[in-house]
Amino acid sequence: MRLQSIDILNFKNIADASLTMSPGLNCFLGLNGMGKSNLLEAIHLLCLARGMSSIPESQLIRHGESLMSVKGTFIMEGDREEKISAGLIKGKGKSLKRNGKEYERISQHIGRFPLVCVTPADAMLVIGPGDGRRRLMDMVISQADKGYLAHLIRYNKALESRNRMLRAGVRDNLLYESVENGMQEAAQAIHSARRQWIDEIAPSLELYYQRIAGNDEQATMTYRSVLNDASLQQVLAECRAKDIALGFSSQGIHRDDIAMGLGQYSMRRLGSQGQIKTYNIALRLAIFDFLKQAGGITPLLLLDDIFDKLDADRVARIIHIVSESDNFSQIFVTDTNRTHLDDITRHIKHDARLFEVSNGHFSLIEHLDATT
Repeated sequence: MRLQSIDILNFKNIADASLTMSPGLNCFLGLNGMGKSNLLEAIHLLCLARGMSSIPESQLIRHGESLMSVKGTFIMEGDREEKISAGLIKGKGKSLKRNGKEYERISQHIGRFPLVCVTPADAMLVIGPGDGRRRLMDMVISQADKGYLAHLIRYNKALESRNRMLRAGVRDNLLYESVENGMQEAAQAIHSARRQWIDEIAPSLELYYQRIAGNDEQATMTYRSVLNDASLQQVLAECRAKDIALGFSSQGIHRDDIAMGLGQYSMRRLGSQGQIKTYNIALRLAIFDFLKQAGGITPLLLLDDIFDKLDADRVARIIHIVSESDNFSQIFVTDTNRTHLDDITRHIKHDARLFEVSNGHFSLIEHLDATT
């Protein structure tokens, strides 16, 4: 899969842009705040029906405008063309269309156009609260497993029903049991999928970390869940009195987390900036391999300012990894330093294009044909 072209109107600081992409490497050079990351976020919106950040979607609309739109043409296996368009009007809901037809449910889009993105905000994945790590699990697994998203939606609806009862001070155990029984099946399916995902991705994470770091430090991931040791029904029954007092469900898979470590140490507590950055990049590359194998489609790879806070040796190893084989197909890289981008274009075997970005405007400054 590759993104052939993209048309953007009033998306963040990008007023109007039309770009034809390289099927291989696309590099975007510019100072901070010029629109490099916004372009990647527009691609993220097309592929995953949401922006990269957790800001309100209304803030995706350019300041002073009432609407925005992003349109992309993708080339799939067998040279099949797919056109995706996403739009947003202030005060109205989001529109998402595939080949001109509106989706009945946006969830139907997830997994069709897989994507993996590395951003500076990924540091919060390690040092921040658990909701970011749960969101990562859910986003990745949903791209590979349609049934997972359905279970997640079902669980969250039942969870909200239970929370409404808790806030209302309901004390009828039979009513709680009827809701909790409905949560159990979805929770078990989600727990099983998350545990399997962690088991599958952990060895790849360790390998990529060692390749980037240039040492034998062991990067680890461990799944933390109350369902590791008991059924959801048991857990909810035991904490029901406490939850009534709190007014919300204090236990369940909505509280699951991932313990991220380096050797015997917690990455969250003791990881340096360079180690955290290396861990996040290794994790995203492991996710890339997982999605490619699970769905049979090579994801897009978005690398936003990945070289910051890394020493020259680690930068060189990352460049070697993404350019050494055909594992990665279409890559999008942003940086403020042209030296890094030139290093990648020299090593990559694919067609490459280098764009300069200034105040939301994009100019093609170099096109390297892989055949020359």
